[in-house]
Order: sequence, then structure tokens, then C-alpha cells
Amino acid sequence: MGDAGESNETLTALMVACQAGDAMAFETLYHETAGPLLRYLRSLTRDATRAEDLVQETFLHVHRARHTFDPACSARAWIYAIARNVFLMSRRAAGRRLRHEALADGELPDLPVPAPFEALAARDVLERALARIPGKKREALLLHHVEGLSFAEVGAVQGVTAVAAKLRSHRAMAELRRLVRR
Repeated sequence: MGDAGESNETLTALMVACQAGDAMAFETLYHETAGPLLRYLRSLTRDATRAEDLVQETFLHVHRARHTFDPACSARAWIYAIARNVFLMSRRAAGRRLRHEALADGELPDLPVPAPFEALAARDVLERALARIPGKKREALLLHHVEGLSFAEVGAVQGVTAVAAKLRSHRAMAELRRLVRR
């Protein structure tokens, strides 16, 4: 997506155009953000198919809620917050379903490895290490270091202050380094 400042300005302009009913702006917004959102949601779900479904659901929510977007706020943070809420709603629904169904052994999905981390260690070591980092810290790390969101944007997505988001990301990175060294 390029430079974070420029891309957020572009996304904001696209959102304003979407609010005015510009269908091409919505399509461009989708093409600009679908890939990063898919990576983000795959890291949360650990299931590529489910993540793809959640991306589509996210854009349905973005379209329905476009009138609530405030151009003074970060468009990226707004979109990622919607994606996070879609994921959380999906997880709650899946939790209710799992109470009625039993998972087969060995049916756990693979954890996708973001490209910037591939050089740190072998893929399987990194996957295991990322999987051991608690969800909110892992999410902050991925949003900042992989998706390029500022700590203020990460905080907006997670509903915490920028300082708390930075602390979560820092602690997750320290834990990731410790786990990979083992």
C-alpha cells in the first residue's frame, strides 16, 4: 500500500467518494485494502477460507456503515476495526456452534506466516512461536509490523490507547524473539 500517510489519505478520499455513492471508489477501496485485510484476518483465524469469507463480510459492513465514517479519522483504522469486529462476531458464533459439535483430531488450520517474518527462522518454528503469543499482542504486532498501521491506528482498531498498542506490539516482538531463539 506504499507510504502509510499517503495511503491513508488515499483511503480517506476513497471513503468520502463512497459516502457520496461512487461505486468505482468502493471498488478501488476494495482492491487497495482486500489483500492486507486478508493477511490480517488469516493471522487471526488461521484458516484461509474463513479469512476470505470474513474479508467479504467486512466489505459488506464497510458499505453498510460508510455513512458513519468520519474523514477526520484514519480510514485504515476504521476499516481494520470493522474487520476485527467481524472476526470477533464470527468467533463468537463459531464458539456457540462448537458447543454443539466436536472437532476432529488434527483438524487445526495452518497459521499463515507474513513475508517479513520468513527470514527470522524456519517456517514451522515461526508458526509455532506466533501461535504461542497471546491474541491481542499478536494482533498488535501484525497490524503494526506487517500491515504498517501506526500505533494510534492499532490502538483505534483494538480499542486501546496508542501507548497500550505500542506496549502490546513491543511485548509480542520480544516474546517472538525469545521463542524463536529457543
